[in-house]
Amino acid sequence: MTITLATEADIPALCSLLEALFAQEVEFKPDIDAQQRGLKMLIASPQVGAILVNRRQGKVVAMVSLLYSVSTALGGRVCTLEDMVVAPEYRRLDDGSHIGTALLTHAIHYAREQGVLRVTLLTDDDNHAAQRFYQRQGFAFSTMQVMRKGLV
Repeated sequence: MTITLATEADIPALCSLLEALFAQEVEFKPDIDAQQRGLKMLIASPQVGAILVNRRQGKVVAMVSLLYSVSTALGGRVCTLEDMVVAPEYRRLDDGSHIGTALLTHAIHYAREQGVLRVTLLTDDDNHAAQRFYQRQGFAFSTMQVMRKGLV
């Protein structure tokens, strides 16, 4: 198992992972053209964020995106953890691998190295398995409520 930054050559594999992720989310639907554009932008702009991938025998089997911003409350760089997904066939392996845990641990370490002071993430309200996973990794619920307004 190897964790690295994604490259443009990884985009087809990342799109497959995003398709699996968005198929289970309520607010998002797979759109390969949009996903390709977003992935290219992020890979080409390390000041905006990073995509970390977990490779197993050279194949991308999991990904997570870190998107940077600045918090005036903390006076520094923070990030949003997005698009955390492990390929369905790699979620429960008998060999003791914990691909998602390893990727998330690496992503948090990477964020610290980038000077990030806080990591925020969103899950679907009814995705209790994901919420338990993130709580085991030290994340806690916030009293803040997410609101959105689409501009497209």
